[in-house]
Amino acid sequence: MGIISNLRGSRAGHNYSQQEELPISENGSSSNSSLPRKKWSNLMPLFVALVVILEISFLGRLDMVKNAAMFDSLADFLHKQPPQTEIEAIVDGDLVGRKIEGRVLDSESCEEWLERVDAVNYSRDFEKDPILVTGAEQEWRVCDVRCKFGYDDDRKPDASFGMPQQPGTDTVLRSMESSKYYAENNIAQARRRGYTIVMTTSLSSDVPVGYFSWAEYDIMAPVQPKTESALAAAFISNCGARNFRLQALEALEKENVKIDSYGGCHRNRDGNVEKVETLKRYKFSLAFENSNEEDYVTEKFFQSLVAGSVPVVVGAPNIQDFAPSLKSILHIRGVEDVKSVAKTMKYLAENPEAYNQSLSWKYEGPSDSFKALVDMAAVHSSCRLCIYLATKIQEREETNPAFRKRPCKCTRGSETVHHLYVRERGRFKMVSIFLRSGSLTLKALESAVLAKFKSLKHVPIWKQERPKSIRGEDELKIYRIHPVGLTQRQALYEFKFNGDDDLKRHIESSPCAKFEVIFV
Repeated sequence: MGIISNLRGSRAGHNYSQQEELPISENGSSSNSSLPRKKWSNLMPLFVALVVILEISFLGRLDMVKNAAMFDSLADFLHKQPPQTEIEAIVDGDLVGRKIEGRVLDSESCEEWLERVDAVNYSRDFEKDPILVTGAEQEWRVCDVRCKFGYDDDRKPDASFGMPQQPGTDTVLRSMESSKYYAENNIAQARRRGYTIVMTTSLSSDVPVGYFSWAEYDIMAPVQPKTESALAAAFISNCGARNFRLQALEALEKENVKIDSYGGCHRNRDGNVEKVETLKRYKFSLAFENSNEEDYVTEKFFQSLVAGSVPVVVGAPNIQDFAPSLKSILHIRGVEDVKSVAKTMKYLAENPEAYNQSLSWKYEGPSDSFKALVDMAAVHSSCRLCIYLATKIQEREETNPAFRKRPCKCTRGSETVHHLYVRERGRFKMVSIFLRSGSLTLKALESAVLAKFKSLKHVPIWKQERPKSIRGEDELKIYRIHPVGLTQRQALYEFKFNGDDDLKRHIESSPCAKFEVIFV
C-alpha cells in the first residue's frame, strides 16, 4: 500500500472534484452564461488525469536514479516480488536492499546471485606475483599456479629449503631417504626441528615425493616369457640393512626356493646385467627394501612391476596399498612368514593358470586405487609444493572478517542453495558447484561435480602421463571427493564421509566449503 499511495497521493493544497456546481437562474433554468462552464466541467476529469500524470513525472524527475528501476519494472514488482518479509525494507515505495539471510530477487537465480556476491578478490595475484621458493633449482613442464625456484634479492621468498629462515618464510624439508636411517625425515621430528613443510616418501607428509610415476616406469610393459630355471632374482647390495631381508633370503633358500642373486650380497650370478631386462625372465623378484617403513617403497618394487615379475616384498608394512591388484604381490612381514610364502611361490610356479592370475592386472589394467596413487606423480612435486603454498596463502586471507561475510547460501521459500567449490587434485583454481538443501547427499555431490567438469570439457591432469592402454575413454570417473587440506594418505585410504548426514553437517558447518576431486 505504501507504493500505491505514493503513486496516487496529491500534493498539499490541491483538491480536484469530479464535477463543479453550476449557478441557477431565477426561473430555475441555467443561464446562457453557464453553457461554457458546463463544457469546461465535462473536460475536468481529463484535466485532472493529465495533472496527476504530469505531477508523477515531475516527482520522478526529482529522483530519477532512485525511481527509474521501480517504474520500469512496476508490473513485475507488483506481480512477482517476494513478500515484504523477504526483503530488507520498502521506503517511500522504493525497494531498499536486495537480500536478508540469502534471499534474493526473483529476477536473479540463487546460483547467479551466489556467483556474484561470493566472488573473492584475493590481495595477491599469482600471475603477477608468483610463488617464490629459494634454496633449490627446479624445472617442470607446467603448473596450475605460477611459481619460481631460485633467488631474487628484491623479494622475500614464500618458502625455502633448509633452516633457518626469516619470519614469514616457510621452511621446507625434502628427502626420499628412509627415516630409519635419517631420523630428521620423521615428520614429527622435522616439525620439532622447525620445518613447516615436509616432503618425504610418506603419504602423510605435506607434499609427498615418491619413487613412482607413469613417466619414469613403463608399468604396463608386456609380460615376457619366463625362461630362467631359478624361481626368483635378487639384487641386494647393502648387506648391512637394518631389517631382516638377508635372513629372509637365506630362509627362502632353506625352503628350496632357488634364487639367482646378482647383487653384492649372496651373489651367485654375474651382476653386470641390466636389471629390469633380467627380471623379465623370472617368475618372481625379491623386492627387499633396506627398512620396513610405511610408504617407503622404492624402485625395487616398481621395477618388478615393469618386468612382469611377481614382487616378493620385504619392506613397507602397508605395501598392499601400492599393489596394482589384490593378488599381484607376496608379502613377507617377518621371518616367520617365509615358510608359507615359499609354499605359495612353488604352487604358483607349478600352476600356470594361478600364476597368470597374479599378473592379470597387466592385461585387465590395475585397480582404481593404484591408478589414483600413481596419478599423483603426474604433477611434479615442486609444482605440488607451489600449489600447497598458494592454497595456504589464500586460506590465511580467508580468515579476515570481510571473507566471512560471504553468504555462501541462498534461501527462497523453504529451499536453500549451498555454494561449494571444487578442483581436481593437482590443480589450483576452484570452480563453483551448487547443492540444494533437499539433496545434500553424496550422490548429488558426485552428480554436481561431474556435471560441472563435463560442461567445462575437462581433461584429467594425468591424461597424457598414463599409458594409453589404461587412459580410458573421455568419460570422467570419480575415485574420491574429499575436503581440501587432507594428506594424500587421508585422501586415498582413510577419509570417507559417514553417509549423507555427515556430508550435510560438513556443508552446513563450513560456509563455501572447498573440495578436491580425484578422477580415475
